[in-house]
Amino acid sequence: MIYLSLFGLAFVAATLLPASSELALSGLVTQQQGELLWLWAAATSGNLLGSCVNYYLGWFIVKWRDRRWFPVSQKQYERACGHFNRYGKFSLLFAWLPIVGDPLTVVAGTLRTSFSWFLVLVALGKGIRYALVIFLALQVMS
Repeated sequence: MIYLSLFGLAFVAATLLPASSELALSGLVTQQQGELLWLWAAATSGNLLGSCVNYYLGWFIVKWRDRRWFPVSQKQYERACGHFNRYGKFSLLFAWLPIVGDPLTVVAGTLRTSFSWFLVLVALGKGIRYALVIFLALQVMS
């Protein structure tokens, strides 16, 4: 149940909704609840799946970007696309960053970035981030 809860929290944290999977993961590690590898896998896969949802939201919602209700203006959208294009697909390694990470995954979808590249780069960045969270939590314990 711990792993499923962490997976769910990490999933929500990867969407545009606010949540802190890092805090939950570090708490579970310091309280020695669960196997480290499974905690890492639950957090990483949940967060990756949430980012995939963002990617596909971007993929499908972009066709409505000229609508009044669209969540960002045309100028904001063009600026976000410009930043993404300037730094390229490897910017997806930073999809774990607060504030910019979630919109980055949506923009990748709107620009039809290769899903294979998306999956590899986002998984790598998020996997390293959660490994670092576990490492730091273990350092606090010792």
